[in-house]
Amino acid sequence: MRIARIDLDGAARAAIVADGAVRPLPEEVGVLDLLGAEPAERERLAARATTELALDEVRLLAPVQPPSMRDFSVFEAHVAGAVKVTGGPEAEVFPIWYERPFCYFSNPTEVSGPDAEIAAPPGSVQLDLELEVAAIIGRAGRDVAPGDAAAHIAGYTIWNDWSSRDLAARELRLPFGFCKAKDFANTLGPWIVTPDELEPYRDGDRLDLAMKATINGAELGGDTLASMAWSFEELVAFASMGASVAVGDVIGSGTCGGGCLYELWGHAQALEPPPLQPGDVVTLDVAGIGTLTNTVVAQTVAPLEFPPARTTRSAATAEARS
Repeated sequence: MRIARIDLDGAARAAIVADGAVRPLPEEVGVLDLLGAEPAERERLAARATTELALDEVRLLAPVQPPSMRDFSVFEAHVAGAVKVTGGPEAEVFPIWYERPFCYFSNPTEVSGPDAEIAAPPGSVQLDLELEVAAIIGRAGRDVAPGDAAAHIAGYTIWNDWSSRDLAARELRLPFGFCKAKDFANTLGPWIVTPDELEPYRDGDRLDLAMKATINGAELGGDTLASMAWSFEELVAFASMGASVAVGDVIGSGTCGGGCLYELWGHAQALEPPPLQPGDVVTLDVAGIGTLTNTVVAQTVAPLEFPPARTTRSAATAEARS
């Protein structure tokens, strides 16, 4: 099953996509209802659709508005290129990366869908794409064992985890992780594909899905989802360790090899190819899931200027206490 959200007369509606057509569901049936249902119940809910629209006549929205978004980084080829941006051409993947998966939380309030226009954050001149696949949680849980995690995955979608590389370089000078470099845009789509549809691509505990990114029709690079260093089941287990995962939560794979500009900059030791510019059309394609296309537009908001930290009072207080 392919689960989508569409704009129907100005309102978001859950829908089922099949054979080039879209079947909107009644208002009372939401995407989270479909994701959280067992397969038989999901089929029953899907059967409540009474109309059918041509796919090219509807506007697809992000297939889910997630409660939270955790993004991992599990492609060794991507990390191997990325570390060379700041570490030089001889830099190698940090040994700690191999020890266990890790993730950061992204911004669920800035989620867009297919054909959305994307602008760099204010003040940034190094906008980048990131080709990822995301698992969508369909069953809430906590401390989920890897062997049980498959039952918590309702489906998969494409995630373009847009990044501002110049802002990221500044933020990574402090040990707090990303903020403004990542919180401005997350694109999901075109729909959520349930796991049964992807079984023909299964290779052990991985999915051998070909992934490709293009800019203005020119291929940037790509990989296979089977190159993940940890499986999605292991990522779900890690995410739920000592914490809860909820229905609709997004668990990202991180950027695949060849799936962004930053990695190529590391190998070239230069901004080649150049950062994304207004007018660029970015297309991500993942076998078995579909295609996600967005256009870059100019940022019209000027960055705010902030004064440096004011520390005189605290310094004086410390001196007085000493």
